[in-house]
Amino acid sequence: MSSPTIDDVAKQAKVSIKTVSRVVNREPNVRKETREKVQRAIDLLGYTPNLSARRLAAKRSFLVGLVYDNFHATSAYVVNVQCGVMASCSQSGYELLIHPLNVSSATLINEVIDFTHRSQVDCLVLPPPLSDHTHLCNQLAAQNIPFVRLSPVFNLNDSLYVQTNDRSAAFDMTMKLIELGHSDIAFVAGRPDHYAVSERHLGFVDAMQSAALPIREEWIKIGASTFDSGKDCGVALLNNTPRPTAIFAGNDEMAAGVMSIAHSLGIRIPEDLSVAGFDDSDLARQSWPALTSVRQPVQAMAKAAADLLFLSLKAPSSIDLSRCFACEIILRDSTGPAIKINETANA
Repeated sequence: MSSPTIDDVAKQAKVSIKTVSRVVNREPNVRKETREKVQRAIDLLGYTPNLSARRLAAKRSFLVGLVYDNFHATSAYVVNVQCGVMASCSQSGYELLIHPLNVSSATLINEVIDFTHRSQVDCLVLPPPLSDHTHLCNQLAAQNIPFVRLSPVFNLNDSLYVQTNDRSAAFDMTMKLIELGHSDIAFVAGRPDHYAVSERHLGFVDAMQSAALPIREEWIKIGASTFDSGKDCGVALLNNTPRPTAIFAGNDEMAAGVMSIAHSLGIRIPEDLSVAGFDDSDLARQSWPALTSVRQPVQAMAKAAADLLFLSLKAPSSIDLSRCFACEIILRDSTGPAIKINETANA
């Protein structure tokens, strides 16, 4: 028995071959009733589109590339971005190609452009810090390579992007610590060239200044957004006297590194030290005690970014260029009132 064809689907659904093609290619401006009717016919007949023919007809590869910094990005963040983009791909009929690279490489721009041409992807998703690499974005635009930026800080004309409120969320988290009675608060920042993470440091500074609290430079440590760098910062912050009563880290992995050092020094969390992170990754829920964190909807943001990108390929003049997602503070057992620390010190 021969495999069902697009003609068979058209006859079953009582529509034209062109309509079936538009449904298969996820093109806009197809009525919901028609789309559902065609999909029922596809499911009933077990029709599978010929990918080569689909690409030829649409003059597209239906491939999207995700390029990311493999040398400094945390695995949890990258996995969440991948999951979000893949969710969009499954709805839009695209396949995902990933390409890890070193954002510090002198040949970064050429590598990204070579990957794009070699793999014949239709478009690119750029997570941070690539999303703020102005020279890369300008080169992609000059070569008419469509791309979307995830969590950018810098504005670029006519570029697609999805962002969140890193700075104000960090402000809110710092204020939560202050409301708990903490005034001696340290901050563990991420890599300086990771601008979205740098925004979190600015939010911390905003909150401390708003509350008229001193910012001690020796309590501002620069990590690399990794667990090990969090441990290094924890050693520097917790082995000296006086020490902070609360530490806010720019991501969960560094916060977990700080907590591991606190445990090794016999510093109780949260009785002796409150620790907060950012991202609300799986690690935040798996830590002991569970980590207070800022929930950043990374998967939803990545899906929205890919959705924007695919829509722009179909109808470039009819979409908004951006979307913004709000963060949410998730309070868990790693933070507590500062008064407990004072009571311990006076005991």
